[in-house]
Amino acid sequence: MASAIPKYETMSFDDFEELLLDKPDNERWELIGGRVIRGMVGARWEHHIIAQNLMVALRSHIKATGRPCRVFQETFFLKRRELDFAVLPDVMVRCGPMEPASASVPDPMVVIEVLSPGTEPRDRYDKWDGYRQIPSLQHYVLVHRDRVLVEIKTRQGTEWTTTVVDDPAAEFALAALDFRMPLAAVYEDVLAG
Repeated sequence: MASAIPKYETMSFDDFEELLLDKPDNERWELIGGRVIRGMVGARWEHHIIAQNLMVALRSHIKATGRPCRVFQETFFLKRRELDFAVLPDVMVRCGPMEPASASVPDPMVVIEVLSPGTEPRDRYDKWDGYRQIPSLQHYVLVHRDRVLVEIKTRQGTEWTTTVVDDPAAEFALAALDFRMPLAAVYEDVLAG
């Protein structure tokens, strides 16, 4: 009789950290609530352009407003030991001083994921379960790769509200950073308006 094979391997945060030491640079691994996920290395070009558009706009805004924040993209870890959570968001903003030589942050203010059909369930549900437990997080943004649609989850006290923007002529806002961006700029060079 064959036994069922679990879909995901599980491990603790510390075991995951040890696992990463043996993985080649061209492999992408995440830990989501104790589940080990081997992700795709590389993504469609549209994904990268959308993430770059967001990163450049956020970085320019932060620099122009003099905020003590940094923008990270795709290869920088967000890690929370108590959640058994180590993920690589597509874009994240973290404010405050950084420790020299840091390779991860525990406390972003903004996390953005670019959704594809293959990653949407993980980003929308599994990662969201971890993200919403991070006290510093003020905005979680889901950007659809294949159509003009941005969903912004905003913390309001202990609750989260969701705003959906799907008009290319409209803007989405991140109040915690006093940031606004037209959807046409998010999808520039990717989708026709």
